[in-house]
Amino acid sequence: MITATDRLDEVLARDPRLMTVLAQASPAFATMSRGELPRTMARLVTVEQAARVAGIAPAALIAQLNHALAHPGDAAPPTPPAPVNTAAEPERAEVPEALRRIPADLVVECDVREELRAGAEPFARIMAAARSTPEGGLLKVWATFEPAPLYAVLAKQRFSHFAERMAADDWCVWFHREAAADAPTPTTDAPAPIDPETDIILLDVRGLEPPEPMVRTLEALATMPRGKTLVQINVRVPQFLIPKLEERGFTYDVREQSADLVRIFIRHTHP
Repeated sequence: MITATDRLDEVLARDPRLMTVLAQASPAFATMSRGELPRTMARLVTVEQAARVAGIAPAALIAQLNHALAHPGDAAPPTPPAPVNTAAEPERAEVPEALRRIPADLVVECDVREELRAGAEPFARIMAAARSTPEGGLLKVWATFEPAPLYAVLAKQRFSHFAERMAADDWCVWFHREAAADAPTPTTDAPAPIDPETDIILLDVRGLEPPEPMVRTLEALATMPRGKTLVQINVRVPQFLIPKLEERGFTYDVREQSADLVRIFIRHTHP
């Protein structure tokens, strides 16, 4: 059974022909299906994010993929899921004035539309552009679809984002790199220091978009040795994660240390 949090590389490893379903769902994937789906993208994108790229409801894409997986011999696949918004083009949001005022010498532009149309993988070029973006500067990424998987990746480097949609296959995402002084810092009422080499595994999920915080936490717990403690650093109590911890045999301690700083200490119930 394929779920919303499965990554595309896992889905396609089960049956590479599922690429046909993705290609029917979105022009972005149709372009990529002419060659190999970029490996980096496949490792980063969940099925839920793929639905966002395609502009369709996640449940519709999941149903489509599971049908194709269960009926590989179908001569004609079912009708592809319809886009979420079919009645009219969505209203185009205005780019925040603060972003427009950033000086030109602090702006880095990275246009990967032609590479995406050719089925190439532009991830390395985007990351190089991100590294060259100065503190307080702006990285503008031009793509043929909303590059939602980049949001979590660049959030780790203190980038916030604003997505501008010009057309169905024409997007510009404005990534603003916050100065180091503006980045979140731990509060002074943190727990007593523990040796990170022997006792603690830290996982900072601030800035990640759902479902990435839960996905990464469960992945880390799957390989965490008994006797260790995983400390998830979050901006809120992860309500959807907690039931899954109980299901998987973990105990937890939630410490809300400020309005936007929560630490969850997770251990095996039976060390």
